[in-house]
Amino acid sequence: MERNRWYKDMVFYQIWPRSFKDGNGDGMGDLWGVLEKLDYIKSLGCDGIWFSPIYPSPGADCGYDIANYMDIAPEFGGMEAFRQVLEGVHTRGMKLIMDLVVNHTSDEHEWFEKSRQRVDPYTDYYIWRPAKPNGKLPNNWDSNFEGKAWTWDEVRGEYYLHLFAVKQPDLNMDNPLVREEVKKILRFWLDMGVDGFREDVITYISKKEGLPDDHLFPIYKGMPNYNHGPHIHEYLAEFKRDVLDHYDCFTLAEAPLVWPKRALKYIDEEKGQLDMMIQFQCQCADCLFTDYLPTKFSLRRMKKAFSNWQYKLAGKAWNMLYLENHDHPRILPRYGSERFWKESGKTLAVSYLFQQGTPFLYQGQEIGMLNWKPEDPDMYEDVQTRYNYAHSNLKKSPEVRLQKMWRSSRDSARTPVQWDRTEHAGFTTGEPWFYVNPNYKEINVADEEQDPDSILHFYRKAIALRKSLPVVRHGTYQEHFPLSRKQYVYSRTMKDQKLLVICSFSEKSTKLRIPRGFDMKNATCVLANYPSQTDSLRPYECRVYLWEK
Repeated sequence: MERNRWYKDMVFYQIWPRSFKDGNGDGMGDLWGVLEKLDYIKSLGCDGIWFSPIYPSPGADCGYDIANYMDIAPEFGGMEAFRQVLEGVHTRGMKLIMDLVVNHTSDEHEWFEKSRQRVDPYTDYYIWRPAKPNGKLPNNWDSNFEGKAWTWDEVRGEYYLHLFAVKQPDLNMDNPLVREEVKKILRFWLDMGVDGFREDVITYISKKEGLPDDHLFPIYKGMPNYNHGPHIHEYLAEFKRDVLDHYDCFTLAEAPLVWPKRALKYIDEEKGQLDMMIQFQCQCADCLFTDYLPTKFSLRRMKKAFSNWQYKLAGKAWNMLYLENHDHPRILPRYGSERFWKESGKTLAVSYLFQQGTPFLYQGQEIGMLNWKPEDPDMYEDVQTRYNYAHSNLKKSPEVRLQKMWRSSRDSARTPVQWDRTEHAGFTTGEPWFYVNPNYKEINVADEEQDPDSILHFYRKAIALRKSLPVVRHGTYQEHFPLSRKQYVYSRTMKDQKLLVICSFSEKSTKLRIPRGFDMKNATCVLANYPSQTDSLRPYECRVYLWEK
């Protein structure tokens, strides 16, 4: 019997909890604040929520360093608040997925404390290696956040591997006992009623045997030896067979450095071990591989990324669609225009919401929140940002280095959600845990609720439209004018409906181009970001046309 793939008809809203809404006035976003805003999320047309980690954590990587997988951190409200949110979500006919982070834990997790002391059965829960005879590190791998991927532990007298922060030691997934621990975690939350998981850097969990040096990769040395490792599909199939197949749930994999052909090995609907995949290519239209190597925005690169995944997954697997999340700076100043803030915010929405797949919105995206620009590098919280600032080109002035962080830092998108014009943007009645973007009096939910022409209301219209049209789920995708540097035009086609999406990415007026075979006399413009349509496209204009038989 075919699985009920309910996620195909949904739109998800990602909550980065500590910056979403503070419900108890202590300055930290929490689950009480989420409970207060569930109707708001529902009003957007979103029927699913993804929580970034809310487990107990020392906070070395804002919760992605987990100290206890089977509890909710007290600063977020503990298990009592979580159960109320879960009930509130389900009462509203919505779904809830958790962040599953099992490539690594916190170094303050009980498992690591016992592993460093060689207490059975935890001795080999992590990846330990002695120093080489010449005193060098076990290999030349880099971490993604803080220098080399090895740190010496005085208690154990060995190095431990950490592909991310020093306080995030990698689990040894080759140990069957560790895989059993992962299954316990999955069952714990699924039995409670959670509807699935977003699986953090899940393609990293199997390392190449022998952990060899890497002489190929110019940055992030070692990645070819741990991304898509030798047992990755075996371990994911084990989790699926032993746990996930026994629940009505879905899984979303984060997968750096992956292309559609490889993705299908994970998410093919007949043979895959997971349901959807977060790819990074749509985030690389203005950078080289990482946000810290910025380039000029290329619309053609963005279109190529979108279309490649649409074409290659069609009929075989399901796309995850997104523009923003907690790991990248806000998209509007990067791919759009602050000068044409409202117009480009709407055009970016249309550019991805009518593709085939399940869209995700990141908190604040729906009101066009912009990147934060602190005056002092010490104001940054993020471990990756702090390291990159300290080790960026030291020949550059501090001002130049700081401006690079404005463009590259994850913290740019982690400022509190701007709810209204009151103090601290209505995020908290206390002192915020993090800095509020000073532009909150110009960009906030309350003002946009009152403006029928706002980005917020446009998202509501666009989401409602996509949900009303079968062609968005079932129609074929076709990009038109792929060489255009100013327009993104694509169509969706099925037997009884046809959709044409036109998006301008120019600050100047451009000629309206209609693909061959589209009879505009019979078309209805069902969505647009200008009040009337002309024979040319105004700056960042978008239109959606519909044909129905």
